[in-house]
Amino acid sequence: MSLLREIQNAAIDSNSDLASLLRKCKVLAARLGSDEFKIWVDNELSGYKLVDDLPEYRIVHVNSKGHFSGAFGSGLNNADIPLFCIPEEFRESMSRSNMMEPVASMEALVSKCKGGTAQEPWNPDFVALFGQKIYESMNCMQAWKVIPITSVIAALDEIRNRILNFVLEIEAQDPNAGEAAINSTPVAPEKVHQIFNTYISGTVQNVATGSHSFEQHTTSTESNAEMFSQLLEALKSVNQPGLTETLCNNIEEMRATQGTSDFKDHYQHFMSLLADHMQVLGPVVAPFLPALAAIVP
Repeated sequence: MSLLREIQNAAIDSNSDLASLLRKCKVLAARLGSDEFKIWVDNELSGYKLVDDLPEYRIVHVNSKGHFSGAFGSGLNNADIPLFCIPEEFRESMSRSNMMEPVASMEALVSKCKGGTAQEPWNPDFVALFGQKIYESMNCMQAWKVIPITSVIAALDEIRNRILNFVLEIEAQDPNAGEAAINSTPVAPEKVHQIFNTYISGTVQNVATGSHSFEQHTTSTESNAEMFSQLLEALKSVNQPGLTETLCNNIEEMRATQGTSDFKDHYQHFMSLLADHMQVLGPVVAPFLPALAAIVP
């Protein structure tokens, strides 16, 4: 069986070892004479050293949770941490998790967790600096980012998809490219470069699926409508009409103006109102705050 077909079969088989698949890709990179493909493979195998080099599929939107203690033995465990309680200059970094690890570590994490979530602890210095500014009269004892395992699975699946698309296109150019001798350039270097940019790096066209990129934003009106409905139901479940009526009206205004410049004004008014009642409403509303922030133009 040719190297190209071996790579295709391994990419299709979700149960195959991804690290072994990438090692075969490293051989292919050498035979194609493609340094950029080799660098990408090495980064996936060994892990990324720089955040700036991280592909968008390895960046995950996250929420944070924490344990809080208060006076007279009061406290909150696994409480959601609203993003707006964090200073603005830190919000972007605290709303995402950068998966720098080798693919073998990511696969081990998926196998260990068997669904659910993983955790990325907050820096203790950050907890110490801002832990008293989240819930009134309470101090944060421990905090962490919540990473959905489904996001890790999606990232691993994206790697397989990109490899498969790349190899299929290489095969279309030369079915024997995987068996070529070193320095024989079975496919023209400029063509390999074009294929790499199209199917691996995504700089020619957007091929990301299930992406958590911070560079590309897509607003789904249908999913937003569902989010707004769930947020309204969550507020109504508090069963304090006098407290939630104004907030619910504000949510309706946001729903009606999404996609327009007026949305930002309604959003800021909502956050201002929410801040006055964070101790009561924070745990209920916090899960929806990242989705709301993503709509702000």
